[in-house]
Amino acid sequence: MAKRGGYPGGMMPGNMSNLMKQAQRMQRQMEENQKELEEKNYTAKAGGGAVEVTVSGKKEVLDVKISPEAVDPDDVEMLQDMIVAAVNEAMKQADEASAALMNKMTGGLGGFGL
Repeated sequence: MAKRGGYPGGMMPGNMSNLMKQAQRMQRQMEENQKELEEKNYTAKAGGGAVEVTVSGKKEVLDVKISPEAVDPDDVEMLQDMIVAAVNEAMKQADEASAALMNKMTGGLGGFGL
């Protein structure tokens, strides 16, 4: 029986070219979407709105607002806890937006490490 020529897996050169173009297009889309995510801001509140924190898509804290009622010299730990809670929630929002974008881009494949 004669051996067939060609590329491993039966792919033809034209298919490889199309696959490369598709991969480059996907990479450009991911870069654009990542830039868009980094430009968004995420805000979270804690303590019934006594503390409000805004972070960027780059996960940098941009703003912290503290209501005067939240400042109790006898209970500084409560204020610290509210700040931590608000920062963590805002970061979680940024992470969820990033994960949703990745899921959209990969079609739910769970990442590239397959």
